[in-house]
Amino acid sequence: MSASPQSLTADSVGEGSDLDRERAAFRDALVSAGLLIPTGIDGLYGRGADFEQIIDAVDRLVLKAGAAAHGNRPVKMRFPPVFPRTAFEKTDYIASFPNLTGAISTFDGDNKAHRALLADREAGIDWDHHLASAGTMLVSAACHPSYATLTGTLPADEVLLDVYGYCFRHEPAIDPARMQAFRMHEFVRVGSAQSARDHRDLWIDRGLQVLADLGLTAHAEAANDPFFGRVGKMLAANQREENLKTELVVRLYGDLDGGTAVVSCNCHQDHFGETFGIMTATGEVAHSACVGFGMERIALAMLRTFGLDISGWPAPIRAHLSE
Repeated sequence: MSASPQSLTADSVGEGSDLDRERAAFRDALVSAGLLIPTGIDGLYGRGADFEQIIDAVDRLVLKAGAAAHGNRPVKMRFPPVFPRTAFEKTDYIASFPNLTGAISTFDGDNKAHRALLADREAGIDWDHHLASAGTMLVSAACHPSYATLTGTLPADEVLLDVYGYCFRHEPAIDPARMQAFRMHEFVRVGSAQSARDHRDLWIDRGLQVLADLGLTAHAEAANDPFFGRVGKMLAANQREENLKTELVVRLYGDLDGGTAVVSCNCHQDHFGETFGIMTATGEVAHSACVGFGMERIALAMLRTFGLDISGWPAPIRAHLSE
């Protein structure tokens, strides 16, 4: 299972470090330039027009790379940032990343219960306990809602998906590259174990080429997701040992840290096939793999590389903005 690419490079340096100061300075500069719009909560931002222009340009190149790799085969799926709790539970995300999870609650009481809620609010005390589960969860990875649509037997030529949407992970941080709400564009392969592995491997080089076309210097490295707790340490070790996750990393802050993952290429093995009841045409439990482009992180890497005034970017890079 993948938590990519948002939670890939942990904030491991203590508060007040040179790295923290550099992250805070970058965040403040982005806000001053109108590229990001603060909301008062760390990691939660609105986006300005220039920022969205960069995102659109990145997405065009991602789509071109997808067309070059797969032609018109990918089935386009776009989901809202909310999906059923029943599907969320099947992803097993709550077991691996409970600290990143976002659940939706709503009020479903009567007038008496509403008066009690308002009384607590008026008194300035916690009123969240008056809310109940809405039966929905915030999407943690763009591909997660897609697997419930594939339950059953896949066609003989398997399934290739193009999924793009907002995701949520509860990671408040000063680093603008660690947003709580962000977008991922994914290409997902569901089929045999070999085709899933081939899909992941194909996109390592293609992902690096997309980043190079955007003027970014990146490298690939083996990685693991930030699984939670003691069991998580074993899961992370297994993920590395079996070479299931490869990140494409850009150094946003020079030598102050190990770099920031902007693209993640992942093999899920048969995890989603098993939990969602997805079978291949030959009767085997389906395997899956995905490549996830972290759209905000790529945009931030370009701003870090070329400066905050996009009108001053090199002509070949500006050309992508106006295509």
